[in-house]
Amino acid sequence: MSTPATEAFGFVHRFEPAVPDENGSGLTILALHGTGGNEDDMLPLARMLAPGAAVLSPRGQVSEHGAPRFFRRLAEGVFDLADLAVRTEALAAFVDGASGHYGLDRGRVVAVGFSNGANVAASLLLRRPGAFAGALLLRAMVPFEPDAPVPASAVRPLVTIASGTMDPLVPRANAERLGALLRAAGCDATVEWLPAGHQLTQRDVALGRELVGRLERPAS
Repeated sequence: MSTPATEAFGFVHRFEPAVPDENGSGLTILALHGTGGNEDDMLPLARMLAPGAAVLSPRGQVSEHGAPRFFRRLAEGVFDLADLAVRTEALAAFVDGASGHYGLDRGRVVAVGFSNGANVAASLLLRRPGAFAGALLLRAMVPFEPDAPVPASAVRPLVTIASGTMDPLVPRANAERLGALLRAAGCDATVEWLPAGHQLTQRDVALGRELVGRLERPAS
């Protein structure tokens, strides 16, 4: 059961504790909504992907004409890069602080982001590849082009980028470029193409379950 929405570590958020008998892997889902969403939107998806896992679901700090976002943009697909850098660091600090507060294993956090939420998760991975154990990036695009190679991390996150072949907002080349950038940053990243637009489908859920399943299995 989720706790009431609260504000701490810079974000209004909800937290759902793990179900002890169902979360032997110790995973926590960091649920990151799209533009206009809030801390409630991604909870059902998180539960479908990992029923026993803890869920941490923040609301974006930015308001775009009343619609919450995780960072500012100048136009559709044109991001405010200075604000993106600041908000990405704020998200990282939130996850660190909330992990300590709720007693979560920081090394077992899996980001599940949609659209704007996926973009901020990708931004954090490009800056700190070890920030997450894994990530499901739903309809993500390149948040920024790194100026220099990202320092190597001991963690090699599993990342699935779920992209729609009919998505009017994310060109195919952009999604493929994101995959290449994440691999260059040390992630085990794949781009999966779905016969879909920008909205989510059952295939997205299946891809998320596959990713969580791989993360739950012990390394061979």
